[in-house]
Amino acid sequence: MGAFGKTIDVVLFFFFALMAVVSPLIDGQTALPKGIFPAFLTDLESNYIAEFGDYLLMEKPHFLVGLVWHELLFLWPLSIANVYAILAGKPWFGTTCLLYGASTVTSMAAILGEVLGSGKATDRLLMMYVPFMGIGILALLRGLVSRSTKSTGSDGQRSTIMPRRKLA
Repeated sequence: MGAFGKTIDVVLFFFFALMAVVSPLIDGQTALPKGIFPAFLTDLESNYIAEFGDYLLMEKPHFLVGLVWHELLFLWPLSIANVYAILAGKPWFGTTCLLYGASTVTSMAAILGEVLGSGKATDRLLMMYVPFMGIGILALLRGLVSRSTKSTGSDGQRSTIMPRRKLA
């Protein structure tokens, strides 16, 4: 993929590393009891809600709580796996990246549909949510590109899963 692909991998690495930490500590406050989190984390979330006017985190609609559970149970482990895959150069990174991207784009479509359709969103709130859609699209494309480049052999021919048998 070249230098451009490596740049994308670096961007995704920092995003996945950030999400491996932020998801359980910050997003987890939406789905889990606040009492299990230290006061400085709950204060951090409260300050974010007040500063950005994030009515979704303040009201906690059921669809958002469901998406947070999805993030904690599916996307958070994928973030950790993707950090490992990038660091270790694992060939399955494209597949996990594709899964993460498709899931994130789907979740963000629901969230952005609500935020844009409600008329309650401030420009600052949109600037917090829109980049997640961009990262999801980037991860999705990274997964698709790695899948399509792996399907051709070194001679430019498509590789087959099972080699052809010679007829006697």
